[in-house]
Amino acid sequence: MSSPANDPRQPSTAKPYKPAAVAPQDLPIDYSGFIAVVFGVFGAMFRYKICSWLAIIFSAQSLANMRNFETDLKQISMAMMFGIMGLVTNYMGVGPRSGKKT
Repeated sequence: MSSPANDPRQPSTAKPYKPAAVAPQDLPIDYSGFIAVVFGVFGAMFRYKICSWLAIIFSAQSLANMRNFETDLKQISMAMMFGIMGLVTNYMGVGPRSGKKT
């Protein structure tokens, strides 16, 4: 074991780590936000319930991992709106009409 007198480290020269600043356009693409938008559009346009639920899940994941507040919030809110709109049209919208005439 070494004693504190023989310690070669110098605490006075230690500097705290500061990460380099990254420009917003250089950040990696938020794939979960993009997938949320795609699923939201499919769920709203083609009335797929699973796509609407996946849009909500992926937008929540993207919200939890948000890096750039301004642009990511726009994309997440759009995906959430499409997902909610798809769920509303699927569960509360007009159902398929039958071909029978009375």
